[in-house]
Amino acid sequence: MGSISIISLFIIGISAIWIMLPAYLPNPVAAALGGGKPIDGGHCWSDGRRIFGDGKTIRGLIVGICGGIAIGLIQILIQSYANIGYLPAHTLLSVLLLAIGALLGDLGKSFLKRRRGVGRGEKWPIADQFDLVIGAFILVFIFDPIWAMSVITLPIALAILILTPVLHRGTNIIGYILGIKEVPW
Repeated sequence: MGSISIISLFIIGISAIWIMLPAYLPNPVAAALGGGKPIDGGHCWSDGRRIFGDGKTIRGLIVGICGGIAIGLIQILIQSYANIGYLPAHTLLSVLLLAIGALLGDLGKSFLKRRRGVGRGEKWPIADQFDLVIGAFILVFIFDPIWAMSVITLPIALAILILTPVLHRGTNIIGYILGIKEVPW
């Protein structure tokens, strides 16, 4: 029974990562390939602070979303040709919503960080790890609820909540080592 439980946990973990790849990829792609004109155009909110800051750019938003969509389309192709039925199947809509939701969650977090006086690159525990999950979940549960409720089961959701901080930290360290990120968090 113990080996079945370990195998089940492994499949749940792999499934969670598989589901979230279109949401996990946009932020690193935006960080690596973004830059240029800030989304907020340099404008400030009524509190005198920038709306999002220089780190949130139009190019980053576009390439990040495209990166998430690209990995999702690759997943759909893989599943259509390979027999990996134990992994949840993506749809074009789920891929689009996860990719857009991840970056909208990141924008929302940046907006709140600026309001609280937290600067660009400064740690904001919990929010830094779960912004993309919150944004992605909100969009898929609102606009594709049948897919979301059939695929993001309670065990999968728990695995996503456990694995996301670990994956987030790992990718940030790699980005820092490669010179893509200014800080390793």
